[in-house]
Amino acid sequence: MSYSIAQAAQRSGLSIDTLRYYERIGLVDPPARDSGGRRSYSEEDLGWLAFVTRLRTTGMPIRMMREFAQLRHHGDLTAGRRKQILVEHRSDVRARIAELQTCLEVLDYKIDHYAVVERDLEATA
Repeated sequence: MSYSIAQAAQRSGLSIDTLRYYERIGLVDPPARDSGGRRSYSEEDLGWLAFVTRLRTTGMPIRMMREFAQLRHHGDLTAGRRKQILVEHRSDVRARIAELQTCLEVLDYKIDHYAVVERDLEATA
């Protein structure tokens, strides 16, 4: 199955401009072209886009994503470095999750506080 750039954008949740940008910076391999010269994305391309999108969502810097993308072209010989990139990033993601958990606890505390304030106001009214 192949997909046009518009279909790939829709399926990946990325804009057409972002797909072209990712291709231009080497984050995504140039997709095959159809007989009319239009980009034709494969299921494998979409799978890579899904992975790249998750990396970006978790805050991986573009330069690290580009390094990872370049390393994958060299096959299993680069598995160690690719794993290292992911292990380091996982550590960053876990730290961010812990930070967000702390922020969530503060929000929960404040929400509970204002619920008590509202109840007290209703009781005195």
